[in-house]
Amino acid sequence: MGCKDEKQSPAEAVKKSLPEKFIVVLGVAQDAGYPQAGCEKECCKVYYEGKEEKKLVTCLALVDRMTSQYWLFEATPDITLQLKNVQSYITNAPNYSPDGIFITHAHIGHYTGLMQLGREAMGTKNIPVYAMPRLDSFLQNNGPWSQLVQLNNIKLQPLQAGSTVQLNASFKVTPVKVPHRDEFSETVGFIIQNDKKKVLFIPDIDKWEKWERDIVTEIGKVDMALLDGTFYKNGELPGRDMSEVPHPFVEESMQKFSSLTSAEKSKIVFIHFNHTNPLLKKQSAEKEKVKRDGFAVAEERMIIEL
Repeated sequence: MGCKDEKQSPAEAVKKSLPEKFIVVLGVAQDAGYPQAGCEKECCKVYYEGKEEKKLVTCLALVDRMTSQYWLFEATPDITLQLKNVQSYITNAPNYSPDGIFITHAHIGHYTGLMQLGREAMGTKNIPVYAMPRLDSFLQNNGPWSQLVQLNNIKLQPLQAGSTVQLNASFKVTPVKVPHRDEFSETVGFIIQNDKKKVLFIPDIDKWEKWERDIVTEIGKVDMALLDGTFYKNGELPGRDMSEVPHPFVEESMQKFSSLTSAEKSKIVFIHFNHTNPLLKKQSAEKEKVKRDGFAVAEERMIIEL
């Protein structure tokens, strides 16, 4: 009797084609996502008209298929979908408990997804949450986050700027403090690395000039830099003083990086787009310009091999 010819599902085929170690982009939008609540502007109308797709809030997953481990970078309001989506990249058995969650700061798009780990939802057990000192204190001393700690849904893991955390035999992560609106916590970016590659992740910063480090020098130290691209240009929020929400405009960043070599420019990937940012669209003149000038735009499901 001949052997049965079992067809491989598309999901299984995708998993077999994946590298052993990689970062996958699970979201690219600014904290409030896309479309944004209360928005009647053309940028969000096109979503409701079916011309643009929903975009999830900025999040990365670091995946080690050799050890069946993964870590999230940010706990976003879209964590429900992001935990589902990451199942496409890990082992065949579903695993909704990440081996750790790294959080950059206490603005709504970066930590509020932790609520889904609580007793009203997943009821997780001791998920490691890596937090800087002020964020650690904020989570311990303010509800509903304090309940997550008290019920052992999460287990806080203290971080210190510049101090490296060894995740397993392959990966390590180093927080790098950056200037931002630090109402409830300090703000960091992360250097994610193994023995082959190093990736810099800075979704939020006020302005490159305010940072004690030189961003051009930092780009030279890594293989890829996922950088704050919140707003494309000044004036993107009509009637609002954009100095109240300072970010390096993509136009500013491209000008700052204009003298870099093509190889250095190709390392730079913009991420964390406000709903008004034309880089969120499937196609736009601005998106084409970014690519034409030698840079890249983060897309959901993008794979960065490590």
